Amino acid sequence: MKYRLQQHHDHWQLVDQDAPNIAPVFIDFLSGKTAYRRKYGHAGGEAISRAVGIKKGHRPNVIDATAGWGRDAFVLATLGCRVHMIERSEIIATLLEDGLRRAEQDEKIGALIKEKLSLSCGESRQELRKMPFEPEVIYLDPMFPHKEKSALVKKENRILQEIVGQDDDAKELLKLSLTIAANRVVVKRPSYADFLADLKPHTSIKTKNHRFDIYLSNT
Repeated sequence: MKYRLQQHHDHWQLVDQDAPNIAPVFIDFLSGKTAYRRKYGHAGGEAISRAVGIKKGHRPNVIDATAGWGRDAFVLATLGCRVHMIERSEIIATLLEDGLRRAEQDEKIGALIKEKLSLSCGESRQELRKMPFEPEVIYLDPMFPHKEKSALVKKENRILQEIVGQDDDAKELLKLSLTIAANRVVVKRPSYADFLADLKPHTSIKTKNHRFDIYLSNT
């Protein structure tokens, strides 16, 4: 494995042993792009909030079955949804757990994060059968080749793909999720991507770079 977890001051970080001059990666929910989305993406303004069905007086319970770096799950939690993340990679799950720990210590949002955001490590098709609550929404963001221009985004996506691998079970995961979610399954896709499993959604919400395909569940 070319990547190694390393303790650095107050956090764990991921080091590329083949490229020691490249900055390590770690999860920080309290600064950068994630913090900006938390501060300015509220009041239903973000496409993701509309996709999962956030409305005035209603915040659905959400399972993020492909957690990755946890950014979307974190934003949904700060919007008031109860969110449980599932991450199959033990390395990424360690970084997520570390990011959650530090977020929970924050004076402004720590209590909210403890109440709203949780994590388990495992294969989603098995973990979905033993969730801490009944999900109204299951959120999927399966691995897909990206075309973003940002060097940072490219680096992070590359790392995820190298560590986690391809989401070869994404089609099966979608079909299973439709039997478990009480309300809907939301699949995040690049704007240029085909529908997952060639299954046409009931509706989609489009942004400049992404598309949220919404499938109403069969339950």
